[in-house]
Amino acid sequence: MFEAIAFYLFAFLTIAMFYITVTTSQALYALSALAAGMIFISAFFFILGADFLGAVQIIVYSGAVMALYAFGMMFFDTTRDVKEKQGNKAIIIGLSSLAALLVVVIVSAPIVGNNVEAFYPMVEGAGNTQEVGMVLFTKYLVPFEVAAVMLLVAMIAGIVLAGKKMDLSLTLMSDSELMNMKEEDKKVNV
Repeated sequence: MFEAIAFYLFAFLTIAMFYITVTTSQALYALSALAAGMIFISAFFFILGADFLGAVQIIVYSGAVMALYAFGMMFFDTTRDVKEKQGNKAIIIGLSSLAALLVVVIVSAPIVGNNVEAFYPMVEGAGNTQEVGMVLFTKYLVPFEVAAVMLLVAMIAGIVLAGKKMDLSLTLMSDSELMNMKEEDKKVNV
C-alpha cells in the first residue's frame, strides 16, 4: 500500500515539474523544475530498492541539469521576451495522440509483463551495485564509452561557444548601448 501511494505521489510531482519545465517562459524556473523532476525520478529507484541507481540519478542527472543551468545562464539573455510561432495543428494532434498511446502502453505493461524473464538474471551473492557494474562494463561497454566521448565533445563545444562573446558584459553596458544592441539583433533576425 505504501509503495502505491509513494508511486502515485512521485509520479504526480514528476509530471508537474516537467510540465512547468515545458510551459514556463523563464529559464530559471524551467531549469529549476527540470532539476526537481530529475530528483523525483530518483524516488522511483529508491521505491524499487535500487538505491545505487537512485543515488546515481541524483548525482549524475541533477548535476548535469545544474551544469545545463550554468550554461543556460551564460548563453541566453533571459531578460528578452520569447516569441513563439504556432506550429502545424496536425503535427500537434499527432504527437499528442502518440504520447497518449505511449502512456497507455506504459500503464498496461505491468499487466502484460508478468511472465517476462530477464536476459541477465541476478547472480547469487551480488548486490545492486555489482549487478549494474557487470552489465554496464560487459554488454553496454561500447555505448558507455561513446556517451562519455560525446559528453566530452559537448563540454568542449560549450566552452568554445561561451568564450566567443566574453568581451561583452551586459551588466556593465549603459541603457543606450543595450538598446542599440537590441536594435541590431532585430535587424539581423528580420
